Amino acid sequence: MCGTCGCGDGETKIEAASVNAAHGGRHGDARGHDHAHDHDHDGPHHHDHAHDHAHEHTHEDGVTHSHPHTHHHSHDHQHGEGEEHGDGDHHDHGHGHHHSHAHSHGGDDHRHEHGHSHSHEHDHKARVVKIEQDVLSKNDAFARENRARFARDGVLALNLVSSPGSGKTTLLVATIERLKADVPVAVIEGDQQTTNDAERIRATGAPAIQINTGKGCHLDAHMTGHAAENVALAKGAVLFIENVGNLVCPAMFDLGEEARVVLCSVTEGEDKPLKYPDMFRTSHLMLITKVDLLPHLDFDADALAANARAINPRIRILRVSAKTGEGMDAWAGWLRAQRTLALTGLEAPGA
Repeated sequence: MCGTCGCGDGETKIEAASVNAAHGGRHGDARGHDHAHDHDHDGPHHHDHAHDHAHEHTHEDGVTHSHPHTHHHSHDHQHGEGEEHGDGDHHDHGHGHHHSHAHSHGGDDHRHEHGHSHSHEHDHKARVVKIEQDVLSKNDAFARENRARFARDGVLALNLVSSPGSGKTTLLVATIERLKADVPVAVIEGDQQTTNDAERIRATGAPAIQINTGKGCHLDAHMTGHAAENVALAKGAVLFIENVGNLVCPAMFDLGEEARVVLCSVTEGEDKPLKYPDMFRTSHLMLITKVDLLPHLDFDADALAANARAINPRIRILRVSAKTGEGMDAWAGWLRAQRTLALTGLEAPGA
C-alpha cells in the first residue's frame, strides 16, 4: 500500500510472474494467510478474513485424516468500556466461528460442520506515519537488493518518472534506436493496465516486460526486482524502468536505480517543479520533452529550468525532441557516460 495515497490494494501483475500486493500475515500456529480489513472503531464493526489451514477429524471407522482448505469468514465485535480505540491502543480479540465444507471419500460425498476459535491482535499504534515507515523500510530493503544485483551485473538502471503523457515511451523508442547497435537495452514498463507500452518497446527488438499495478499509482522495488528476474539483462545493459505516470508517489519509492530521470513536456506548466518538489529534488536529470512544439506554444522552457534548479540546484537539464532528434545526441551521451560509470565504477565524464 502506498503511504501517500493508500493505493495498491489489489493484485500486481507482471507478464511473466505475479506479485500479490496484499499484505501477508501468519497465525501463531503457522497458518499462512493474507487478509485485509478496513474499519472504523466508533462502535460495533465487522471483519472479513480469508485464510487457509488444515484440520483433522476421525470417521466412525477410526480413520483419521486431515483436509487442507481455504475459507473466508467474518465476525462482528463491539468494544466494551475501556476498550475504545485510540492512538497507541493495542489489544486482542477472541472469537469463534463455524464453517462447513464438503469432501469426497471414494465417491462418498458428505459435509462436515465444525467450529473453532482463535484470536487476533489489533495494533492501532500503526497510524499512517508508522504504516508509511514500514512500507518504505521494506521497499528500501528490496531496493538495496536490486541495486547490488545491478552493480554486480554492470547494469545501469534508470528510473524514468513523469506525468502521464510526457512522452516517456516515445522517447524510449527513439533512444533504443540510437543505442541498440552497440549498447544492450532492456525496459521494464509500469502502467496500471494494458501491455501497450511493452509491445511498442519490443517492436524495436529490445526485451521488455510489463508490470500492471492494478490500482497502484507507482512501481516499488519488490515488483521491479521480480520483473528484472524475468527480462533478459545482458552485462553492461542499460535498463530503463518506465514508472507509472505520476509525479507524487513514485518520488517515495527507491527502485534500486542508479539515477532518476524526470521528464517534463512543454505541454505542461512551467511550475511543475514547484508543485511537485519531491520528485524534482530526488531526480538527477530533467528532460524537457517535445521541444519541437515550442514555436506553437506559450511556454517558457527557461522558467521551467529555473524552477527545477530552485528545488534541486544539482539537477542536470536537457531539452529533447524524439520527433526531430533535437537534443537526442546529448541525451545519448549522458547515457553512455552513466553506463561507463556503472561498468567501471569510475566517475563518468560530465556525470
